[in-house]
Order: sequence, then C-alpha cells, then structure tokens
Amino acid sequence: MEINYTLPDITSEKLNFYAYTNEALLENEPKAIVLDFHGLGMTGMRKEPNEFEIECAKNNILTVFPYYGPWSWMNLTSVKFVDKIVDAVCEKYSLDINSTRIISTGGSMGGHSALNYVRYANITPSACFTNCPVCDFKFHATEREDLPRTVYLAFSDYACGFERAIEMHSAYHIAKEMPDIPYYIVHGTCDSAVNKVAHSDRFVAEMKKYGKDVTYIEVEGMGHCDLDSYPEIKKNYFDAIIKSALS
Repeated sequence: MEINYTLPDITSEKLNFYAYTNEALLENEPKAIVLDFHGLGMTGMRKEPNEFEIECAKNNILTVFPYYGPWSWMNLTSVKFVDKIVDAVCEKYSLDINSTRIISTGGSMGGHSALNYVRYANITPSACFTNCPVCDFKFHATEREDLPRTVYLAFSDYACGFERAIEMHSAYHIAKEMPDIPYYIVHGTCDSAVNKVAHSDRFVAEMKKYGKDVTYIEVEGMGHCDLDSYPEIKKNYFDAIIKSALS
C-alpha cells in the first residue's frame, strides 16, 4: 500500500481544512473580512452559519472562523497560522491584503486572541471587537484551576522564557504597543470566568492612558460572554462590527 506523506498546505483550495467561512452565502465578491476567534477548548469543525455570519453575507462581508487550536492563546505559531489563512483568503478572492479591511473579533480566549492578533499580525487589522476578553494574561494564567495547563502548553517553549512569553501576550502589559486602531470592548459585571475588574477595567484604563481609541460597554448583570441575554447590546455590538467592516 502506498502511503502519502504530503500534508495539505494552507491554500485557497484547501481553506476549509483550516477555517470555517460564510463564503457559500456570498452573492458577490467580499468587501471585507471579519476574523472570529473562538474561546478556550473549542475542537470541532463548523458546519452551519450563525445569525451574524448570515447578516455579514448580506453585506458582502466574508467571515472567517479559524481553527487555531483549543489551547493556543494566540501564541506566535497561531499568529502565523492565521496570517496564512488571511493570505489564502486574499488570494482566493483577489483581494489586496494591504487595503482590504480586516476586523479582528472574539470572546473570552477569543477576545484575548483578537487583541493579540492585532498586535502581532503580519498585516494589522483595521479594528478590534471583543466580548469579555482576557486582558491581563499574567493574572488569568492562574485565575481558574483549568488554566495553567493550557497556558503552559502554549508558551513553555519560547526562547525568551515562560514568564516573558506570558507578558508578551498580555494585552494589559503591552497596551502601549497596541496598534492605533479602534477597539470596542464589551464586558459584564457578573462574569465569573474572566473577571471584569481584573481584565477589561484595567486594560481600558491603560489603553486610554496611551491615547488609544477604545469604546467600552459595561453590561450590568451580564455573565461570561452572555450577549444573548442582552439583545439590544448584542445587536449594537454586531452592527458596529459590520459598520466598521464597511467603512
């Protein structure tokens, strides 16, 4: 039996191996790209579009849901992985990567990832939207008992050392280095998984200290990433992403 050891590369033809997109719903060529980074522990491959992805398709916005790893925390390997996905998307649709609007979004670890991606991406996204994001990664590494193993696996092999690697990927600690793009952050006061005071409150204050453009929506009573229980705030959040993508 012949065994084929040729691995599929991240190309426009093989994009579905590495990300889920709403391309089947698009009637015209995409005007913009929205990257949607998933939270901790997500391992499955997507099959159906959600409500937001359908709405984006109506506006000729391509949504891209990268399978960047359940415990990756947007380490530098993941950044390169997403960069290659963006390259493949631009190649597939003949988009100019330097002028196409790319919006970085996500919730929880996905919010952490959206923030880190704008810092380390090859092409800096045009804006960043996050829901209950992890911002102080040094604190979050031991905020819950399920986290240390995931952080260790993502960053223990950095040449700069584990502690420095964590700080490099902590949006709060690198606020001064964050790109000068618009940021939109939503966080609930009753988030027991990613403490609002320890994360978004401190990060937003730090960002504003350095003159960054940050819109901060504090949601009284909302639990972790629970926009579904606050339909008006959810609508405003997703409408703002679409508006930013089309601006």
